[in-house]
Amino acid sequence: MTHHPISRRARAAAAVAAAGLFVPLAAGAAPAAAATPQVACTSKTAGLAAKLTADITAALSGRASTTAVLLNDRVSKTSCVLRPDQKYDSASVVKATVLGALLLDAQRQKRGFTQREFTLASDMITKSDNTATSALWKQLGLTKIKSFLTAAGMTQTVPGTGGYWGLTQITARDEQKLLALLTVPNTVLLDGNRSYALKLMSKVIASQRWGTPAGAPADVTVQVKNGWLSRATHGWRVHSIGAFTGNGHDYTITVLTWDNATMDYGVTTIQAVARAIHKDLNPATARSAGVVAPPAVPQEALPATPETAARDAIQATR
Repeated sequence: MTHHPISRRARAAAAVAAAGLFVPLAAGAAPAAAATPQVACTSKTAGLAAKLTADITAALSGRASTTAVLLNDRVSKTSCVLRPDQKYDSASVVKATVLGALLLDAQRQKRGFTQREFTLASDMITKSDNTATSALWKQLGLTKIKSFLTAAGMTQTVPGTGGYWGLTQITARDEQKLLALLTVPNTVLLDGNRSYALKLMSKVIASQRWGTPAGAPADVTVQVKNGWLSRATHGWRVHSIGAFTGNGHDYTITVLTWDNATMDYGVTTIQAVARAIHKDLNPATARSAGVVAPPAVPQEALPATPETAARDAIQATR
């Protein structure tokens, strides 16, 4: 038998491979680029998963937004996911979580809301009022907010510190858990409290009803909460979570985005995804309209960030 000499480099590579590791043999070789996440759908309805996958992918084609999507439809047993565990600054979407925490805290104390809490909760959800949110965030404190997250199984959500509730870290997966908590009977929130939260989300003012409701059928009850925030990195964060119920409908949609040059760009991305989803789930009744153009300038102040605090401090000294 002829023995062929093995180079030192080959022997080293073999030893590394045997240890379960890999290093490139070529010095300075660049690692392969990570694959771009793809939309993945499943469904008990024949052909629906493939259609949703293709249509959501087409809706996002060419968009600069880094987008996370999660859909759950309990009627057709359908789900779609894209970047479900990507973390985003929450912006005002966290206000639905604050409401959940307030409801659970009142439950545990075996009491109803005070008139002040009713007013603050309504302003926080229907108008996305920041002052009301800050008051409830302070009232609850991080301990009670974290306690709600634990009860809700929202293990990926990290509350913002220093009062910066808009910088709470959220994922599409956890936002879907929140929507499920509001739309399905459970042991965390009483049915009456779930209904109250959904009622507020159904009464969001017209200028803030953009996003996931775009293209929803006319016979559906729309419950929505949106968020928007601009920062120095990744541009605008623009998010929308929605629950669509009644008349045989029972599905929830979360779309989170960043890397948007403007707020409107993010809104357009979200609404393209939403229209595709509503059309595929409701081919006979989905609307091509239903798109809401938000005001050119948000009607409220953006959630506070360390950057805005520093800017305000500088302006105060001038």
